[in-house]
Amino acid sequence: MIYEDPRAYLLGLEGIALLRAFTGEYDRDFVAARIAEIRRVLADEALADAAVEVERVDTVTGYRLWSATYDRPNSAFDIDEPVVKEIVDALPVGVALDAACGTGRYAEFLAGRGHRVIGVDGSPDMLARARTRVPRGEFLLGDLRQLPVADAAVDLVVCALALTHIPTLKPALAEFARVLRPGGHLVIADMHPERVAQGAIPSVRGADGRPGRLSSYRHLIGDYLRAALPVGLHVRRCEEPPVPTNERSQPADRTDTFGEVGPWELWPWCLADMVPEATRAASAGPALVIWHFQLGASTAE
Repeated sequence: MIYEDPRAYLLGLEGIALLRAFTGEYDRDFVAARIAEIRRVLADEALADAAVEVERVDTVTGYRLWSATYDRPNSAFDIDEPVVKEIVDALPVGVALDAACGTGRYAEFLAGRGHRVIGVDGSPDMLARARTRVPRGEFLLGDLRQLPVADAAVDLVVCALALTHIPTLKPALAEFARVLRPGGHLVIADMHPERVAQGAIPSVRGADGRPGRLSSYRHLIGDYLRAALPVGLHVRRCEEPPVPTNERSQPADRTDTFGEVGPWELWPWCLADMVPEATRAASAGPALVIWHFQLGASTAE
């Protein structure tokens, strides 16, 4: 069970902002404003009363609940797609695996580029939507840590916004290396550990209306390397695209929304709106991490 107190989130943003000020990014007035805002947060009884007990939800259950609305506008898609598509467009056409394919967002793109597409996902509900979206694809129920794909069967693996939901990277990266042909390519896009630490974790409500968060884990940049290099995956490229500026800014004529906690489904984003200056400072960092690996001639390489 997760205890989500809006004061904890707001004070966390203020703390990150103050650390940036302490290292010289902001001035005395900024610091004074943050300390005043912290006092305001602590004095607001409505915020204290708004805390919520939230269940941790496994990915199969979570994506079943999320599948109907997953393809709605998602800012993460706008961040990962330009980089992933740029990488994939430069690669030869072959057999492509969309690992944790979801509703087929990348499977559709890969098929459109001429690849023969295999999609694997742990959610039957997501797979049903992917099959409709990409009728020529082959979609299989399976786990990233035990892919239902033969050894050296694919030329390309794409895995987007999924590894954050598994506790350790090594089994999945080993599987990606196993199914790739020598010289094959792996493209990963996932939530940056800084964003996971700031609460960028999908929310769902169960059939009974109780709030839940998909089980999510912070994988450090070094964790990817420690999982990839021993299985023969060599780094070709790594990008850390930032949070879009429009997500960190507020209109000059905005009204004061302090104390308006908003619906839980919009946490933490509507909470962040309450402290816009702290949010802008705290969000001035990477949103995602995107990797391009290539498998060597042998896993012993």
